[in-house]
Amino acid sequence: MDFRQLVQQYHAALDDFARGDPEPVKRIYSHRDDVTLANPFGPAVHGWENTSKALDFASARFRDGTLTSVEPVAEYVAADLVTILEIERWQAKVSGRKELAPFELRVTSTFRREDGTWKMVHRHADPIATPHPDGPLRPTGA
Repeated sequence: MDFRQLVQQYHAALDDFARGDPEPVKRIYSHRDDVTLANPFGPAVHGWENTSKALDFASARFRDGTLTSVEPVAEYVAADLVTILEIERWQAKVSGRKELAPFELRVTSTFRREDGTWKMVHRHADPIATPHPDGPLRPTGA
């Protein structure tokens, strides 16, 4: 599978994740001890065992969700390592809430080639996707 196909598979797996199923994302991850995950539901974790548990915990917070869109920001490609920066737009029932809520995540993901296959080795997601009104990049019309 080439890298572009993996990214499509990754986005589809995130859609499953938004409905509470972490398994498709876990299949994309490397299962080696140097993987990392930093998400809004807890501290950064290191190693496959901790990452797997953190993915289970995070996906259990979502119900009836979907990944509504992905905005690519940047991509850095080397022969065996790729890092992408994206804005992910989601909609889900989060942490037991009864109503669907939209939210955005700013996400950096790193993939490496392992035994001829691309695997995720790092994901950092945070909900800060809106420029500060007094910052250098003001929202349009400000």
